Amino acid sequence: MSYYEKNGGVAVWSFRESILFTAILLLSGLVLELLGGGNGVSLPSWPLNAIWLSGIVSGIVIAGIWGRQHWFIAWLGGIPLGLSLIFALAFLSFFGGVLPQEQGVGSEWVLRFRFNQVFSSWPFALVVLFFMINLGLSLVWKLVPFRRSNLQFILFHAGFWIALTCGLFGASDLQRVIIPLYEGEASSRGYHAGTKRTVDLPFSLHLNDFEMEEYAPQLGLYDPSRDRLEAESSNAVLQVDKGVKASWPELQVEVETYFPHALKDPQGKPVPSDTLAGTPYAFIRGTFKGKPFSGWVSTGSPHEEPVFIVLDRKLLVLIPGSAKKYRSEVMIRDERDNPRQVLLEVNRPVSINGWKLYQMGYDVEAGRWSKLSLVEGVRDPWLPAVYTGFFMILIGNVLFFWKGMKKTRVL
Repeated sequence: MSYYEKNGGVAVWSFRESILFTAILLLSGLVLELLGGGNGVSLPSWPLNAIWLSGIVSGIVIAGIWGRQHWFIAWLGGIPLGLSLIFALAFLSFFGGVLPQEQGVGSEWVLRFRFNQVFSSWPFALVVLFFMINLGLSLVWKLVPFRRSNLQFILFHAGFWIALTCGLFGASDLQRVIIPLYEGEASSRGYHAGTKRTVDLPFSLHLNDFEMEEYAPQLGLYDPSRDRLEAESSNAVLQVDKGVKASWPELQVEVETYFPHALKDPQGKPVPSDTLAGTPYAFIRGTFKGKPFSGWVSTGSPHEEPVFIVLDRKLLVLIPGSAKKYRSEVMIRDERDNPRQVLLEVNRPVSINGWKLYQMGYDVEAGRWSKLSLVEGVRDPWLPAVYTGFFMILIGNVLFFWKGMKKTRVL
């Protein structure tokens, strides 16, 4: 490759100079990280981030329209620099995918160069900035003058530019808080999981009820001396039900009776009960070292101690089933005190005043008797712009395939 290339009649730098420039960018970013103690880049929040982005867009448009014939502007928007920057982004993303991206995690050199948070580091910021300029200039040149033949290129690359820039510049406006709710109480505050800083919300949540469905409990043989469960002979997950059989060395058992929900009567015998109050009980019959035995086992609850069968130094126990589904019945009141009854479930968010509310968790120790529901609130005002960019990319791809099929006479 020669030292100069022709681009629209303007002499510009080639791949060799573009690769060198990109390497200098990376090294400059690493130096800035060393000088700054590995603190990375902190973008401003609204409205400063919007002002910065508007300034970048204005500069790109002005340079693209009135500075196109200048060799440096032509090189900034050229293919050699664009490809070099893409390889640099892939190089940095490699570290982001291989190394744990957590604050304070990693060796000394990883922390100093901020490879543990590479996507907020100076090298990444500098490369992305020039990539935005490169892609933006190429878009301006396709838009002015506008030709219909450039529509697919414009949609795809403009969508990518919008999604990338709005995602990065809007990251500082992203709010993610945890809202603890207790049955019968209302709350209008959340807190950030990392900083524990409280946030006042433009609405209040009142937890009417928390409900949870569980899978069937599991039968297990527990060894207290080693604090572990013994593996069953078939290595199967032994979900309890009537007629289920299991075996361990010198031990064979069968579930004769199973009550998903039961309470003890005055004589201490388990009897079926309603779902809310009852505890799983199973009557087990089997043999241990050739001798028959039988008895009840139970998972226990906040109101009852667990029931187990003692077999020498081991215990035959009933292990509570994992959560199958849990949800919260919540009353939401906005700033105008307008009530709204909603049901929060996992992966089924509810929107209110620009926030999305997700069912996040509960008191694990209390299980389905939990009086605590953890709700996650997420506010991302830049998300519609990011989705707009993705939609433009999709339309650009559709046009690309449509053009290809027309050329091959499929359509």
